[in-house]
Amino acid sequence: QVQLVESGGGSVQAGGSLRLSCAASGRTFSSYTMSWFRQAPGKDREFVARINGNTGTTGYSDSVRGRFTMSGDNAKNTVYLQMNSLKPEDTAVYYCAARRMSTVLYDYWGQGTQVTVSS
Repeated sequence: QVQLVESGGGSVQAGGSLRLSCAASGRTFSSYTMSWFRQAPGKDREFVARINGNTGTTGYSDSVRGRFTMSGDNAKNTVYLQMNSLKPEDTAVYYCAARRMSTVLYDYWGQGTQVTVSS
């Protein structure tokens, strides 16, 4: 069992930055692919970024590539999402998720953290 707890959300003006954290307990995240998703009001949840907990390889959606950076700290069992040059369209609830590397479905989800970007 893996428990995920996000933190770091908040309100910021367009062009600003925030860093989200996701602390994992129960298993070391080096055995998982960790990802960030987001869901804006009235929209479907969408993929934002992922990191392979073993290799550190990252991937991003087109909408955030070049602005967001995902990283991990194995010693703290925590992943981060550094969000720069934020836009109002980045406003959403951000969720951390984990899946075993042998699967494609995400088994574990955090409770979400709100990010609001004002123009």
